Amino acid sequence: MLELKPLQPEAISTALDKAKRYRLLNEPDDAESICLDVLATEPGNQQALITLLLTLTDKFGHSEISPAYEQAQELVPKLDSSFSKSYYRGVIFERRAKFHLKQGGPGAGAAAYQWFVRAMEAYSDAITSKDSKNQEAVLRWNSCARILNSRADVIREDADGAEMMLDAFETPH
Repeated sequence: MLELKPLQPEAISTALDKAKRYRLLNEPDDAESICLDVLATEPGNQQALITLLLTLTDKFGHSEISPAYEQAQELVPKLDSSFSKSYYRGVIFERRAKFHLKQGGPGAGAAAYQWFVRAMEAYSDAITSKDSKNQEAVLRWNSCARILNSRADVIREDADGAEMMLDAFETPH
């Protein structure tokens, strides 16, 4: 196995800028690698943790949701404020909801609905833990609400809906 070369502490800022650029170029694997290098040099670097978390959620659309979902969840406790923990937990849930919508298929709208609701709960927690000047959580909450309000396929699954699905697959006798 090859031994990784250490990143010099004075290169962290430039490396994080590159990680953000790779995210914008839709290259999450490259961004993830850079964040891991930064965290190897400075384990508690909040910007690297957040960029890594976002990079992992970028992977939701590239392949299956696992293991990126679990890895992103493991980063949340390492964040240093209650706002960040709530806000980024909401981001993970919201992106998981959008993953289900993109995947489509039976039950995708109901699964997305559940994840949007969880995201909105996390954003609500973030809203109560931050000053009024930072409205990021409000913007994300409103974005989720607009999706729930505008998409007829994103609905809460209830017993009647489950029975209708079962009826649709029932074979004639």
